[in-house]
Amino acid sequence: MNLVWKLLRKHISIPQLAGFALANLAGMTIVMLGLQFYTDTQAVYRSEDSFMKSTYIIINKPVSTIQALTGRSSVFTLGEIQKLAEQPFVERMGKFASSAFDVKATFGLDATTNFSTEMFFEAVPDEFVDVNTDDWTYKAGEREVPIILPRNYLDLYNFGYAQSRNLPKLSEGVLGAIRIGIEVSGGRRQDFDGRIVGFSNRLNTILVPWSFMNWANVEYAGTTDAAPTRLIAEVGNPADERIAAYLQDNNYETDRDKLDASKTTYMLRLIVGIVMTVGLVICILSLYILMLSVYLLVEKNSTKLENLLLIGYSPARVAMPYQLLTVGLNLLVLVLATVLLIVIRQYYLDMFRSFFPDFNVPAISTAVGVGVVLLLIVSIFNIITIYTKVMTIWKRKN
Repeated sequence: MNLVWKLLRKHISIPQLAGFALANLAGMTIVMLGLQFYTDTQAVYRSEDSFMKSTYIIINKPVSTIQALTGRSSVFTLGEIQKLAEQPFVERMGKFASSAFDVKATFGLDATTNFSTEMFFEAVPDEFVDVNTDDWTYKAGEREVPIILPRNYLDLYNFGYAQSRNLPKLSEGVLGAIRIGIEVSGGRRQDFDGRIVGFSNRLNTILVPWSFMNWANVEYAGTTDAAPTRLIAEVGNPADERIAAYLQDNNYETDRDKLDASKTTYMLRLIVGIVMTVGLVICILSLYILMLSVYLLVEKNSTKLENLLLIGYSPARVAMPYQLLTVGLNLLVLVLATVLLIVIRQYYLDMFRSFFPDFNVPAISTAVGVGVVLLLIVSIFNIITIYTKVMTIWKRKN
């Protein structure tokens, strides 16, 4: 083994190996940083609206003065729903179900301060709500009902009502711990306990599980499936120009700000994909540089390596120093890339925290995991290739 190491040190090309290490470091850092940046930005979006994907859009018909005066309905017909579902930019679609029964909610901050208000419920199919399954379930007859509230309701209370009445302000965590008394009435009256499981920036409605809405509409209003006034659609590409054109042609409306946010998310995903592809290409080119360096190194020593094989060294022992060299370089690159990832990431995390104080910082385990996978793939390829080259010399000896 010492003889092989002496041959390796004698003919090793420091510039070639340094070129590989730098190129591989650049590629590995780009891949890991791109993936981590996307993970961090998605965490920002999830912190803003944790239960609804950015590729969902809400569609409704505009309420005009003529409709208000004539009493014309703004519901979607079955034909309109089917036509929209068949559009190429729609991956799946659901409809909003509204409560056909009366709802009254009561909650108290303390023994003397209570609030009571008339309200309404809406529901969408459960596959459009991205929350913990255990938190978003309801079985007929249960007393507890999970609820998702619009975040602007909390803002109105904190910065409007509570401010003017000198009442305590409520955080999302505090309000989530408060049980809301819900009185449902129609054909008969019944009390429930409401439990807030999330807040939404994208839906200006009070959301309950689909199973509760279907059961309650039948139980308290004697009605089944009513025509919806709003639809929810999942689109593959929110930046698709056909979406805006279709909505305009059919006189439909959607929240333009949320559609723009969806487009931003899509473009971010696209840019990150391109950046990571560039990083992978750099990694592949650096792998080629390394293999070229090792091939030249082995070729320079081919006669001496053949002599080592002749005196009894096995091909595996002859190949091992070269394999350890490449694996060691790959491991060094992974460590340096992780350090660079942490340093660079700290700069944009400070900016994220300044805009989003409640931002939950994700771990870097996914990015490091991808780096480890790349390390294993490259190292295995290096080991096999070097052993194959030594075996070629072994066969030539024979």
